[in-house]
Amino acid sequence: MNPVDQFLTAIEAAGLTAPSAINGDGKLHRFSPTGKRGDDAGWYVLHLDGVPAGSFGDWRSGESQNWCAKADHNLTEAERQAQRDRVKAAQRMRDAETVLRHAEAAATALALWEAAAPAVAHPYLASKGVKPFGIRSDGKQLLIPMRDAAGKLHSLQTIGADGMKRFLPGGRVRGCYLAIGRPSGRLIVCEGYATGATLHEATHDAVAVAFNAGNLQAVAVALRAKYPCLSIVIAADDDWKTPGNPGVTAANQAAQAVGGKVAVPVFAGLQRADKDTDYNDLHRLAGAVRIGGDA
Repeated sequence: MNPVDQFLTAIEAAGLTAPSAINGDGKLHRFSPTGKRGDDAGWYVLHLDGVPAGSFGDWRSGESQNWCAKADHNLTEAERQAQRDRVKAAQRMRDAETVLRHAEAAATALALWEAAAPAVAHPYLASKGVKPFGIRSDGKQLLIPMRDAAGKLHSLQTIGADGMKRFLPGGRVRGCYLAIGRPSGRLIVCEGYATGATLHEATHDAVAVAFNAGNLQAVAVALRAKYPCLSIVIAADDDWKTPGNPGVTAANQAAQAVGGKVAVPVFAGLQRADKDTDYNDLHRLAGAVRIGGDA
């Protein structure tokens, strides 16, 4: 197998859809890691001179891998050093491209946000039984702002009438959140908008919507730095049917990082479906929710 085919095989083995053509010029190139048109979240750098080697990854997941045509133990020390230099160069190119992608997405987010109107009614809000808090609509989709702790808008999450959620391509997610309410005494961090709206209505506490489990810790750390004296509670999604329960696992890690507490929805005595995992689901089934410390 030639080096290009080996590189493509490595990309496929990582769970990504490999590009149809590869350029081995040592520069960074984008590709669709899902095979879908318009998706350019994948990237790769391939060198075909000397010992063929490269790096690739997915901006969406943040994962990346290095590849070399020769095993490390078969490399000379000079080849090994050249490989290290190439990996570092690929990281610099990836980081520079990340900054550019984030800037492009932030500009797009701002334009979409300014053109939208405050959300009033929407099928998703009706289906979840929640009110709009600090969100807008373009007439079809809900626009959920993704801001950092300083309030800068970096990206948007869109939610369609069918509940489909999407992030702007290239937008920053890590450490960004939607703030609901004014922090005073206790601050709740959760994953999704419906969960956050439910918790705010039920407790009147300020809520930070982190958008996914993988972002809980980054948001919690940012908020701890901004509000060092507040009590922080991580409201977990109880992914009870998913191996390893990533929602609870991530919530525990986030709470440990900031000296916070974890709250997990309790569905005892209720007819719980496999997809009933969060406090909004609990509210739909029980009619009310409580988090430890509620009156």
